[in-house]
Amino acid sequence: MTLELFRNNSYLKEHIAIISDVVPEGLVFKETIFYPEGGGQPGDVGSIKLKNKTINIVGTKYINNKLVHLTETIDDIKKNEEGSLILDWSKRYSYMQVHTCLHLLCSIIPYPVTGGSIGDGRGRLDFDLETKPDKEDVLNKLNNLIHKDYLVHISSITDQELDDNPDLVRTMSVKPPRGSGQIRMVRIGDDIDFQPCGGTHVNKTSEINLVKSVKIENKGKMNKRIIITF
Repeated sequence: MTLELFRNNSYLKEHIAIISDVVPEGLVFKETIFYPEGGGQPGDVGSIKLKNKTINIVGTKYINNKLVHLTETIDDIKKNEEGSLILDWSKRYSYMQVHTCLHLLCSIIPYPVTGGSIGDGRGRLDFDLETKPDKEDVLNKLNNLIHKDYLVHISSITDQELDDNPDLVRTMSVKPPRGSGQIRMVRIGDDIDFQPCGGTHVNKTSEINLVKSVKIENKGKMNKRIIITF
């Protein structure tokens, strides 16, 4: 299994890594700083610099239980080669800002989440909600939380603790991964937001760009989509 360094440190931009496998879609490394597509967050892109070439990494995702760095070519690349993984930091940092802001949105709209996605400079969440909230109120509350500079903490709880506190899970469509006995948790401030999440986040809310606009769409009687743009 690939050691996922981004789980404990989302700010790693470059890392020396050893190729553990070459598959038709790309490369697998013993360790990586690249986040694989999942939970609404896109897979990271960037490059791998080997001895005599640089290869673009056009995506990252799990394929057949392997964390694969999708490449344009795998010609003449062999297992156990060492190279420098280089993240497209501008894009990743934008994802981190958007993802953390969506957690703030969860704290403002205390209803189950039915879906969502994270993009570069924008994101959305769908809520199991009958009445549209006021978009200006949502905008002002989000920017107020960003201004207050709350710290973002990564911790963990046991599977049993999650079973004992099922309300911690806000997402109806995505369930926290189990099997290791520990569930990764993200906390913002002391009591702003606390829920299972495997994604990458900024260290404090003041790192998030102020939200420029909030759009709310009706996707059904009990489904309201809230789109934020920076």
